[in-house]
Amino acid sequence: MTTIDLKDDPSIAASVAQRRDQGPAVRPTTSVVVPTYNEQDNVVPLVLALQEVLGRDGRHEVVFVDDSDDATPDVVRAVAREVDLPVRLVHRAAGQRQGGLGGAVIAGIRASSAETVVVMDGDLQHPPATVPLLVAALRGHDVAVASRYCEDGGADGLAGGLRHAVSRASTWSAKALFPRRLRDCTDPMTGFFAVRRSALDVDRLEPMGFKILLEILARHPLRVTEVPFEFGERHAGESKADLRQGILFVRQLLNLRAGRMVRFGLVGLTGLAVNLACMALLLVVGVHYLPASVLATEVAIVSNFVLQERFVFGDRRGLSSRRRRAWQAVLFNNLEQLVRLPLLVLAVGVLGAGELASQAGLIVLAFAGRYAFMSRVVYPQRASGILVVLRRRSGGRPVAVPVDELVG
Repeated sequence: MTTIDLKDDPSIAASVAQRRDQGPAVRPTTSVVVPTYNEQDNVVPLVLALQEVLGRDGRHEVVFVDDSDDATPDVVRAVAREVDLPVRLVHRAAGQRQGGLGGAVIAGIRASSAETVVVMDGDLQHPPATVPLLVAALRGHDVAVASRYCEDGGADGLAGGLRHAVSRASTWSAKALFPRRLRDCTDPMTGFFAVRRSALDVDRLEPMGFKILLEILARHPLRVTEVPFEFGERHAGESKADLRQGILFVRQLLNLRAGRMVRFGLVGLTGLAVNLACMALLLVVGVHYLPASVLATEVAIVSNFVLQERFVFGDRRGLSSRRRRAWQAVLFNNLEQLVRLPLLVLAVGVLGAGELASQAGLIVLAFAGRYAFMSRVVYPQRASGILVVLRRRSGGRPVAVPVDELVG
């Protein structure tokens, strides 16, 4: 484990020297959620700056949600022992990082103790001095957005003209697709905002990639206000924006606009086409309609699973192994086929309906049941059992406790 002596920093040494016994901890009114990935050099200056603007009275806390592979969690633990501002850590191991940065923010909101939650990046491009302005602006509103694009805002900290163009294009695309929900927001792409925790239904959120504010605004009818800010230069480290994040953003827009059930239905239509094509081919070569139905369904089960993994439930794949998901899907669909075969015999052998038409009709009738099973059993949405490291005001070493014990 990396050893970090924060008392070498004169600002922290002065803070330690001035610490007073403040009695029992009080429930904070503001939780600042900071998602981090390899930001070890930014943690100390960020915490010191937040302590300067928020104070040391225990009414505010900082919750780091860390997906790092470097010493970032060690730095957070160390600084938590040395400052008066309560600092907590949620460290997500490699198998718990569902949803990327957006998922990290949701984990932080779940772990937060306060009604007011401020979300900001850990690289100091979001100025800590704006945090009290967001908290104040939240009164009478559900969300206060720190905007680069409203009057007096600025995005000079974006590296290069390409990132400026990408940011603007992303904003225009989102506002074009969600004109009503985003009408009061000039910067839905920002990662810097304050929100009332009680205004959110966290279980409705399906984060993927960076743009968690867009996810929140698109899924909730919220009262929005804005605070201008100047997007600053990165203090240390490298930007995480890349082509993969751009692809995730496009997927997020499709997910928000079309919905998961619609995408499941579109995949189902391709599976139906595969099923009927295979069955028709087998009928042409003389196979009886019952074994033809079974064989065609097996091919469609495989094709549907592959497409659902990629385009429908990609954000939930980390909750179980692919082998387990595959067996669950195959088992359910084969049980559903056993129920369907007697109905196929009834439709074709008794009622005289066509083989392909009967097959298609019975598959469509089972759509709702398939979606319910796949979305709730094979790809469930649930909070992961992450541990939170909490620095208690009573002193002592950080204590690890389950997230569920901290959510009030």
